[in-house]
Amino acid sequence: MEKFKLFNLVVLLFIVCSCARNPVTGKLNFVTISEKQEIAMGQEYDPQIVAMYGLYEDEILQDFIDLKGQEMAAISHRPHLAYEFKIMDSPILNAFAVPGGYVYFTRGIMAHFNNEAEFAGVLGHEIGHITARHSVRQQSKSVLAQLGMLVGLIAVPELGQFLDPASQALELLFLKYGRDAERESDRLGVEYSSTIGYDAREMAGFFRTLERQRVSSGRDPLPDFLSTHPSPTDRNKDVAALAGEWQSRLNLNEPKVNRNEYLKKIEGLIYGEDPKQGFVENSVFYHPELKFNFPVPKDWTLQNTPQQVQMAPKEGNALLMLTLATGKTTKEAAEQVASQYALQVTASEARTVNGLNAIRVMADQKEQQNPLRVLYYIIQQEANMYLMLGAAPLNNFPNFEVVFEQSMTGFAPLTDAEKLNRQPERIVLKANSIQQAFGEFLKSNQVPAIRWEELGILNGLKSEDIIEKGTLIKLVE
Repeated sequence: MEKFKLFNLVVLLFIVCSCARNPVTGKLNFVTISEKQEIAMGQEYDPQIVAMYGLYEDEILQDFIDLKGQEMAAISHRPHLAYEFKIMDSPILNAFAVPGGYVYFTRGIMAHFNNEAEFAGVLGHEIGHITARHSVRQQSKSVLAQLGMLVGLIAVPELGQFLDPASQALELLFLKYGRDAERESDRLGVEYSSTIGYDAREMAGFFRTLERQRVSSGRDPLPDFLSTHPSPTDRNKDVAALAGEWQSRLNLNEPKVNRNEYLKKIEGLIYGEDPKQGFVENSVFYHPELKFNFPVPKDWTLQNTPQQVQMAPKEGNALLMLTLATGKTTKEAAEQVASQYALQVTASEARTVNGLNAIRVMADQKEQQNPLRVLYYIIQQEANMYLMLGAAPLNNFPNFEVVFEQSMTGFAPLTDAEKLNRQPERIVLKANSIQQAFGEFLKSNQVPAIRWEELGILNGLKSEDIIEKGTLIKLVE
């Protein structure tokens, strides 16, 4: 009888926690997610990722990543998936993939590639995470990642309900892969990019760019290409050796690099923050497109997405956000907010904020384990209703009330022509007229010395590197 019970238990465990054959290695891996579920996950998360970052509106670049992505997917270990490749409107230097065949590159990383071969190597690396089912295997082990954005700073769980839903969902997606997974994806990146004719040795060079960017910014890239992996030196050596092996195996005598072809594709690319989406200057947030501004609490972290502007102190014990509200009147919008967040209103009064109709509401939320106090304003500017909401634990709220009030009552129409017409920096190309050191080239083009390292990272060069006459160099203006 005991043997029969034990047999049933083993069968049950096998059904619940099954092993699936890895499409890349052919070995069995422990997973709890079927391919059908994996595809469904990608379909669910894709619109949330697009909502959070927004697509970068450049038809040439979008067509380019789709063309190369589909070409590479066709020769991958899982060609049957319906892959989608997208460039996101974010300055972050980042590329990532989610289950089911979805691959995303930011315009920030597109700006930092210096040839098609670098791009193809990283593209193959991300496709490798999908074909080897790395994210599925990580989630099956219940390994969650730190998103590295505002959601990771909220120390009071109850405050999370006010955050942009997309940023909460994405916390489950950005998984830090282990060393073995990164090695496998490096190997697959070399294999896939070599198979479609590119020089995979260039991928090793781009890893040096990532490392320089990490050191320069003082923080890890997102997701992490480096911290869970062997040293960049070892990684570059391994990739270079693998590239040589694949070139020999494929008889690839003249692998493609396509430096100038790639650089011409990204000429005019927005570099860094795009002011029209909102920017902070001297502790004030400006939004030229929606024509408003408000003061930002000093030393608070700010995350700006198409849905919300979210701010929090580094301790994560309070939250201030701005988003659009719905309602025909400020009163109706205020009531909808109270209903949405299950708030018990304790005070409400009509106000005028810098000439705009508004309503100020104080409320509590006591259903949570840690009761919250909430102060919010509904401010009407032309056809838009804006919600500015501040929340903190009840016993800590007095420490933040003045800060919340200052930002909310500081909301005002933006009329400064210089801020309204602020233009983004864009990548421009300039050919080197003589053979000279990269630093001398920057100096002759009046690039301030404070930006030399930044431009060096952007071009994958150091000040002392000699550049030949006629070499195209990326500048920003």
